[in-house]
Amino acid sequence: MKKYRLAYEDWTCILNKDVYSKRIDTNFFQGYLGLIYIHEVLEPQIWHFNGEDIIVCDKEMRWLTILPQDEFYCITVMFNEKDEIVGWYIDMIAGQGTDSDGVAYIDDLYLDLVVYPDGTVLEDDMDELEEALLQGDITQELFDLAINTGKKLKNGLLSEIDVLKEYTMKCFNMIASAENN
Repeated sequence: MKKYRLAYEDWTCILNKDVYSKRIDTNFFQGYLGLIYIHEVLEPQIWHFNGEDIIVCDKEMRWLTILPQDEFYCITVMFNEKDEIVGWYIDMIAGQGTDSDGVAYIDDLYLDLVVYPDGTVLEDDMDELEEALLQGDITQELFDLAINTGKKLKNGLLSEIDVLKEYTMKCFNMIASAENN
């Protein structure tokens, strides 16, 4: 299992960025929200989907991080320079926390869900999850947690694209207003 800090230092294609994050505790959301402003990249990162090229990392884009407390997933939402959502990337996680410098982190469980603006949900890295179990890097319990969290998301938050978009925009507005205060 890898620990990832939600300042996205592992994205080495991002040369210059600003990161803002905050713990949020409201009736609507409890957890960590973050906003990354991407200023400069080595080269744009592109996903290919249904014959289209979708730019997910480029200058002037913003990424929203949604890490609900007591849940086993972390959502990264990519916004283009026009503030349109280009996609969601959801990591299944074993745990979460905050480092001494205040940056939240996740313990990644390999399995990811990719959601496109038309509502299509794709699984990613199932092979890595299965390999981690076979190699003894994770337990059967953690394997099942990743699988069950993915199913829960697909049957819940991800089952209606308009609900996901509304949830995303509420989170976005909460962190944007917190940043401006």
